Amino acid sequence: MPKAPASPSPSPVPGQGSHQGGSGSVTMAMVARRAGVSTQTVSNALNTPDLLRPETLERVRQAVDEMGYRPHRAARSLRTRASRLIGFGIEPAGPGNVVLDRFLHALSETADAAGYRLLLFAARPGLPGLGPYEELLSEHGVDAFVLSGTEHGDPRQAWLEERGIPFVAFGRMWCEHEVGDWVDVDGAAGTEAAVAKLASEGHRNIGFLGWPPGSGVGDDRAAGWQRALRTYDALLPGHRADSVEEVDAATAAALPLLDAGVTAVVAASDTLALGCHRAIRERGGTPGRDVSVVGFDDSTVAPLLNPGLASVAQPLDAVGREAMRLLLARMADPAKPPERVLLPPALVLRASLGSAPG
Repeated sequence: MPKAPASPSPSPVPGQGSHQGGSGSVTMAMVARRAGVSTQTVSNALNTPDLLRPETLERVRQAVDEMGYRPHRAARSLRTRASRLIGFGIEPAGPGNVVLDRFLHALSETADAAGYRLLLFAARPGLPGLGPYEELLSEHGVDAFVLSGTEHGDPRQAWLEERGIPFVAFGRMWCEHEVGDWVDVDGAAGTEAAVAKLASEGHRNIGFLGWPPGSGVGDDRAAGWQRALRTYDALLPGHRADSVEEVDAATAAALPLLDAGVTAVVAASDTLALGCHRAIRERGGTPGRDVSVVGFDDSTVAPLLNPGLASVAQPLDAVGREAMRLLLARMADPAKPPERVLLPPALVLRASLGSAPG
């Protein structure tokens, strides 16, 4: 994980700005002194240039260029709400972001109804850097951000909080000291429900195929499986295998579970479940008849498999609407206490979940 960013310098007041250079922060007052004018004249040059005489405007612009001054558009937009833009970073497909279409649609729809538009931008895979967020604030003056793909050590929440930029996260911070508003899906409740259904079908040896430990989302889903094993006395101690989010790797990881005699596998994602589905086939078995498989996310591929893949579905429409509700409330009242919402998922039954053999 990247090191936490150093404590930021205080943000300039709305309508001013800054530029980090070898001599420190360049402010509007410094530009005014260089040009021999008032700070109000510099503000007019930047915002209402028609009010100035051509020679004064040219003198101010020359000082701006020479000093590398950049207006702090984030501060202006937060004061005036002029941009009506909400930033959302899109990462390459990976754990937790392969099923965001419905979330984004609900988010956009709710934002549109309130007079805002989503501004999508590319974000780096893994723990996100702050560069794109700085650029969006300075160049486009976005009003707020929606975050996703939250992980341990994620610097974005604290960085935005320190600057007074409204935000909401789809996902918890996965640490003791949380910051800001979030909405998330109760992954532990989802895997626990899957184990409960398998136990009701007579399964006693229920394994888990997860991501390597350290992922907040993955650890949460594994915790639900473990909690369910403790709840049902008749269940055997569970066998666990880990895999990266790739079908081939998941297929290889599932084989030791089959060797251990599991009659059912709960997976942390549909991608991992697809690998298990394939492993059962490679051993000459049929998912749901010989070994049951349950995925997570109810992706578009789940009903297309043969037999269809049972999966835990996230209420992504509700997540999108709830996230935008929290964000709009935060923008309306920046001082209100943080609000956190945990939504329950739902188990979608298909043929890959069957009764225990024998």
